[in-house]
Amino acid sequence: MAGPLAGVKILDCTSVVLGPWAAQQLGDLGADVIKIESPEGDTTRQLGPRRNPDMAAFYLGCNRNKRSIILDLKKQDGRQALFDLAKDADVLMHNYRPEPAARLGVPYEVFEKINPRLIYLATYGYRAAGPMGPKAAYDDIIQAGSGLAMLQTVVAGAPRFLPTIVADKTSSNGVVSAVLAALYERERSGKGQSIEVPMFETLVSFVMVEHLYGETFMPAIETAGYRRLLNKERRPYPSKDGFFALLPYTDQHWREFCQLIGRDDIMADERFKSLASRLTNIEVVYATLAEICATRSNAEWVELLKTSNVPHGPVNTLEDLLVDEQLNATGFWQEFEHPSEGKIRVPGIPPKFSRTPASIRRLQPRLGEHSVEVLREAGFAEDRIQSMLASGATRDGNKPKAG
Repeated sequence: MAGPLAGVKILDCTSVVLGPWAAQQLGDLGADVIKIESPEGDTTRQLGPRRNPDMAAFYLGCNRNKRSIILDLKKQDGRQALFDLAKDADVLMHNYRPEPAARLGVPYEVFEKINPRLIYLATYGYRAAGPMGPKAAYDDIIQAGSGLAMLQTVVAGAPRFLPTIVADKTSSNGVVSAVLAALYERERSGKGQSIEVPMFETLVSFVMVEHLYGETFMPAIETAGYRRLLNKERRPYPSKDGFFALLPYTDQHWREFCQLIGRDDIMADERFKSLASRLTNIEVVYATLAEICATRSNAEWVELLKTSNVPHGPVNTLEDLLVDEQLNATGFWQEFEHPSEGKIRVPGIPPKFSRTPASIRRLQPRLGEHSVEVLREAGFAEDRIQSMLASGATRDGNKPKAG
């Protein structure tokens, strides 16, 4: 069965992670995603271990369910090919900042004339209208600017970056939701539109969901920063033989937890009686949980809590995730035989649709693997394709590079 976005054609001119991972998610949902790459290819093709050139692990993580076509947009015939492909496309995504997009000759105004139904999405560091609009940005810069790095001082004693590209991936999810919303609106209006998804504003919005806190009110009635999270004791607790995640949260959780461990005295303590009182005394709460957690091994905690409603769980390593009982029981990890890369493992698609299931239909393409196929499919004459191949505006990735 086709996925929910079957029939949607997306031109993905993005690179690195933010745009490519968003486009992959849309491809997982059934869209026909055409990855448009420069002759050098997406930079992630070079990042991480690889069996073959241009097919590194980082690239494989963001580019399934796509076809790859090389277009040199600095050449007139390459740029014109993009315009022609856009004539019947539903979405065009890129991560050129406004000034480079204008210099390259690919601003929204050009595409609006070519295809008024086209959804044109640009994603980059900062909203173009602000003073930082022209600036380039990467995940580290956005983590720093959004306040996220400074939040780590609670546990690290100094600003630190999270060891995952949270700004890129959070913004990537913003791209997906924006595309879906625009496609839905177009069904009613019949019109496309231009969309801007900035990393900085997206991550500030993400961080300040809970951390705007007292500054929600004007004038402020307390400082910014959610107290439960801004606590160095909020962490997996040492157990007898490792670490364990333990979080009785609601009043019901606490009553059940205290009964299970035989500590009715805790619920008699005014500091633990309600969610509000526990928040006021959060340091004591966490210290108490740490003391309690140290009294049992991980296996003992799992056995004690396995039929309870008290939130708890293991502290997995990355390797643990590959053999995780939950993930394996639900078929999350999937294995494929890639035509050029051999046997590979990929994460599954988290959303489950009862009628239009998402699926992995295409494995990650080699650079320019579908250049000729896509151009022919779009109705390009054979002599035009050969001319583009000769000029370097495109390249057939199925043939060895010249020289």
